[in-house]
Amino acid sequence: MPPRSGGENAGTGASPRSIIERSLIWLLNSRIVHSLVRLAALLALAAPLPAHSAKRPLRSDDIYRLRDVHDPERSPDGKWVAYALSTVDTTRDKNSSDLWMVSWDGTQQIQLTNTPESESSPRWSPDGKWLSFLSSRQGGDGSQLWLFNRLGGEPMRVSNVAGGIDDYAWSPDSKRLVFVVSDPDTESTKSATKRPIVIDRYHFKSDPGGYLLASHEHLALFDLESRRTEPLTSGSNDETDPVWSPDGARIAFVSKRVPGDPDRSENDDIFVIDAKPGAEIKRLTRYDGEDDGRIAWSPDGSRIAYLTGIGLPDHSYRMWKLAVISSSGGAATVLTEALDRQVIQPAWSPDGASIYMLEEDDRSQYVAKIAASGGPVERVAGDKHMITSLDIGRDGGATLLMASDSAPPELYALEGTTLRRLTHQNDAWLGDVQLGITEEFSSRSKDGWEVHGIMVKPASYIAGRRYPTLLRIHGGPSCCQDSHAFNIERELFAANGYVVIAPNYRGSRGRGAAHQRAISGGDKGKEVLDLLGAVDYAVKIGVADPDHLGVGGWSNGAILTDRIIAIDHRFKGAIAGAGSANALAMYGTDQYTPKSGTGPWQDPQKWIDRSYPFFHANQITTPTLFLGGDRDFNVPIAGSEQMYVALRSLGVPSELIIYPDQHHNISTPSYKKDRLDRYVAWYDRYVKGTTALVEGR
Repeated sequence: MPPRSGGENAGTGASPRSIIERSLIWLLNSRIVHSLVRLAALLALAAPLPAHSAKRPLRSDDIYRLRDVHDPERSPDGKWVAYALSTVDTTRDKNSSDLWMVSWDGTQQIQLTNTPESESSPRWSPDGKWLSFLSSRQGGDGSQLWLFNRLGGEPMRVSNVAGGIDDYAWSPDSKRLVFVVSDPDTESTKSATKRPIVIDRYHFKSDPGGYLLASHEHLALFDLESRRTEPLTSGSNDETDPVWSPDGARIAFVSKRVPGDPDRSENDDIFVIDAKPGAEIKRLTRYDGEDDGRIAWSPDGSRIAYLTGIGLPDHSYRMWKLAVISSSGGAATVLTEALDRQVIQPAWSPDGASIYMLEEDDRSQYVAKIAASGGPVERVAGDKHMITSLDIGRDGGATLLMASDSAPPELYALEGTTLRRLTHQNDAWLGDVQLGITEEFSSRSKDGWEVHGIMVKPASYIAGRRYPTLLRIHGGPSCCQDSHAFNIERELFAANGYVVIAPNYRGSRGRGAAHQRAISGGDKGKEVLDLLGAVDYAVKIGVADPDHLGVGGWSNGAILTDRIIAIDHRFKGAIAGAGSANALAMYGTDQYTPKSGTGPWQDPQKWIDRSYPFFHANQITTPTLFLGGDRDFNVPIAGSEQMYVALRSLGVPSELIIYPDQHHNISTPSYKKDRLDRYVAWYDRYVKGTTALVEGR
């Protein structure tokens, strides 16, 4: 795909962009479209086939070609699915999001917007008249609500909320919407000097949100005809994830309303409020933990499905379980309590008899369902794939996003148990590249624990030959697992001649409660045993070259990398991104203040033990590359800086890369490519023993 220009016309009036938008909306309702599509298909069949060309190895600049399909929503009549598509604008070095639509039969693809600004969160009005979205285009104060009319015309901005809209939902009668908005900044200043940041909250940092001040998120009602916005909730609590009842009389939402300081509590609950200003808020759930996730009203409005986080007695290491409660209150029923897996995104069947959900399993995520009255969980579709979005239409057909080892997420239709692909946004460039060979593997740690993971081999892999091998460690760990989903890092390493092993060590999701909670108490030793056991396995089966091993990861993957190279000298090169090795120094500087537990003064030895790599840096001999964003409040860059200085002072080859204005997740496209280039260059230099220069150095 050629780079997108950042110079699209963005003004008002009869601009080229507005002409395109009007034309596309007209085409949406035109019978001509289907005939044109059929004609194009016939012509394509009649055309001579191009000569076959050999596929090329994946390159780092292929990251610019990734097209991210997200936020799908099917129209009320079931004929179309709207979605957002994020691409890279290389001219401006930014990510951009536009709106697209695909017909339910998959024959028609229509791009609705093509602007330098981004459009996101497409939503259909229940009457099918409007397609709404959020955008800050044309100088909006944050993200505002815009509407496309199905009958044609340009989109129009209909809201003017100070600070913008964070989330929204349509009422069933299509006359009102509920917004999630933040408290306005009442202080104003004409001075160019920024005001001092005043902190008075216990939880005062968030990545990428930054410093958390006194502002909170609240619900507001918006009347479409009058364009009037009225507050629905207020106060010192946050309200999120609003969903209208089927009759439009009530709104359910998530909030943390506890005695004392909400920042010190993990107790989110589901609440309901009448959809009118001044209404009383009613608490539904009573579990002393997290009740959260996507709220789903039953079709008759009598029940609400939601997720409840069942964990250890201190609520740590929680797994999401599906629960149902009467919308008028009462005792909740946990439907998947016996299922030793996490589930997310509940959605009712149109008849209210079943609840669909996504079930997280070993290296995959599937569509599953359960009777609304309870019973066994039935797997529906998605073997060895990663499904990340699920929505059930009025006819029972579902739309979902599904990724595989060989393709990023694309939009699919699910009818019964049959999956049908709707979008092909990444096919063009993927058809040109040679991907690696992805396999599952199982290994055993020294203490006997069984570990499952993903192994990616070069496309040219020859059985019986040993290859330089990289142990790549995912972050989290309790939020994550390495799965059957396209991973450009693993593919790039394989394209450069490496075997990649990605183990789901203890603490990872997908293997049940015992596997996830085995590291409770902060014992990193078990995680290290699992990771080194996977390396031993790769060497034992004759795949990994024991003289050419590398290790690395991001976040917790970097934290574990630091620990591994402090105790194991087999690795010739290491990469630690957004990590830390000195837990003492992280206390109070990262976003995890509410989860810090007892302070270092109460058990100093515990904190020193958790800081093992830093206090044993003199044992490290592995050349290590450290990276991070200078605005990271998740794992602050100080963690990388400290280890870099430690190794440099000890004479160990090391380098520190700091990405300006970046948070925990690097977002600027050119920085993403730069990071990939540095990964390959570092491993080539120290693991392979060859020299590869990063572009521009």
